[in-house]
Amino acid sequence: AAYFLQQHFGPQVQLDVYEAAGVGGRLATVTVNKQQYESRGASIHALSLHMQDFVKTLGLKHRREVAGKSAIFSGEHFVLEETDWYLLNLFRLWWHYGISFLRLQMWVEEVMEKFMRIYKYQAHGYAFSSLEELLRSLGGEAFVNMTQRSVAESLLEVGVTQRFVDDVIAAVLRSSYGQSVLVPAFAGAMSLAGAQGSTWAVEGGNKLVCSGLLKLTKANVISARVTGISLHSSEGRALYQVHYESTEGQGSAFYDMVVVTTPLHPSRSNFTFENFNPPIADFPGAFQPSVTSVVHGYLNSSYFGFPDPKLFPFTSILTTDTPDLFFHAMDNICPVNVSAAFRRKQPQEAAVWRVLSQQPLDKHQLKTLFRSYYSVQVTEWQTYPRYDAAKALPPIVLHENLFYLSGVEWVASSMEMIAVAAKNVALLAYNRWHQDLEKIDQKDLMHKVKTEL
Repeated sequence: AAYFLQQHFGPQVQLDVYEAAGVGGRLATVTVNKQQYESRGASIHALSLHMQDFVKTLGLKHRREVAGKSAIFSGEHFVLEETDWYLLNLFRLWWHYGISFLRLQMWVEEVMEKFMRIYKYQAHGYAFSSLEELLRSLGGEAFVNMTQRSVAESLLEVGVTQRFVDDVIAAVLRSSYGQSVLVPAFAGAMSLAGAQGSTWAVEGGNKLVCSGLLKLTKANVISARVTGISLHSSEGRALYQVHYESTEGQGSAFYDMVVVTTPLHPSRSNFTFENFNPPIADFPGAFQPSVTSVVHGYLNSSYFGFPDPKLFPFTSILTTDTPDLFFHAMDNICPVNVSAAFRRKQPQEAAVWRVLSQQPLDKHQLKTLFRSYYSVQVTEWQTYPRYDAAKALPPIVLHENLFYLSGVEWVASSMEMIAVAAKNVALLAYNRWHQDLEKIDQKDLMHKVKTEL
């Protein structure tokens, strides 16, 4: 958001960024044996154009890929296993699920093709004052409806079988959102696009994008937690007082414009808004707890039906929605710096595994997954909205020049979605400041953009 605001308002704009913890939020790493590993936010989709652009601008590199196979585990056996041969993988999908995977692909591609219009609109300076308007401009009412109905319902409607939904779709959504096939269709489509398209990561860690952009904007980073915002006015224009707490005590500062980038939900923040009339309402909805355990140890391959660990072929295990399964997914992860000489550990060797679960793993569960281990590092997150299809989407504009960024996570949550929302907020703030209303919530944008070319 800071980067895009500076891009549009120019280098003279004064930017303060309040951050109580480490820059990057959920883009974080943990250290095992002097090597860093991603603990969350590990992969970026090939079509993430803003993220691609950031990496290029900052002179960062794509991390070298290390091949590995994945499988879906039901708690008793593998329901689907990837092989080294692309055609054999296709044959297996067809043999198990008929043409469901083709129907899925067509559905996801149609959504992504329409979603990609946002880059064209943003390149021409167009912005949207609500998430509904943004979605309508991309895919009409159908896109808005996709935030209100489940991905399971949408896929069954286009002819995907229940078995494919239960085995494959459930596994992908458990590994990405830690939730079931009842997540809204739009969030589901974005997650499934990431699962079936090519993905990449940043050499040195994805969090380098955040710290790099802040350095580039020369934003003033204030190590403090914002506790609230109160409204004042000066010469007929709104003025916002930001109240914060730091190690040195409490403080406040005045701003012409504020972008709130923390989730405004009672479960996540005790943020207060003062002097606003009408008052800024509480935000409904809760966040899904999620636990990342980075374990350095020996996999217990016999739990997965491989008594001889040398024969265990998978580096990534997804799981179906089975009541007894205590983890969502696990993968044998590579460090954030992958040298040319790097090789993946053999299945019988001690490796670094990332296990995603809803609750912290107890000793018995760790012993189920690992024969023995050297270390376990646990990070508890409130990662994603607990998607509930009946909720209305949060607003983007809270007041005249007070904007809310994180509401976009209720549409779908990924690095790129946040980047798209940040660009939209920057354009919206700029267009409103300069009273350029022709650039906000315009109808029939596809036609407009074509004629502008």
